[in-house]
Amino acid sequence: MIPSSWITLAGPGGAGKSSVGALIAERLGIAFTDLDRRFADRAGDISEYINRSGYAAYARENVETLSSMLCEDGEPRVVALSSGFMTYPTDIHRGYARLRRAIDESPTTFVLVPSLDRDTCVSETVRRQLARPFTRSAAREAEVILERFPIYCGLRARKIETVGPLGAIVDELLGYLGGAT
Repeated sequence: MIPSSWITLAGPGGAGKSSVGALIAERLGIAFTDLDRRFADRAGDISEYINRSGYAAYARENVETLSSMLCEDGEPRVVALSSGFMTYPTDIHRGYARLRRAIDESPTTFVLVPSLDRDTCVSETVRRQLARPFTRSAAREAEVILERFPIYCGLRARKIETVGPLGAIVDELLGYLGGAT
């Protein structure tokens, strides 16, 4: 279901999925796709969409966005998932549970988190998110990551901590890919 030529990055907002993903794609000479950008191209501004249609509708459309990508050319690519993608309720979309399982079981899926220490992850995620244009309050950001942290850590995919130099993080991930791509 997930092409073996894809490298998929999951994790909280601000974990570095887009930055790391773009660099990996550049080093490997393959395409990079940010699911949030693809969603916006398809359905408009994410915040406006959620405000207008609700989070559940956003999640369903986000699953549809990734599903449509799977029907495309199948070329090698790095895909940065939306921060909540792996945390949706399993019944949010008819194909979600199967898609989520395939992503999690792929040897080329990585979960990026600022730290595997919960408190460090929360504080770093909040710090990073507050510097972005689309942001919730610090308290709400902390609440979201506290809720999602056990889900990210519970995924089977390899975890990569993203506190540190970007180049070192990319090198670590590429090292793991040595025999997987």
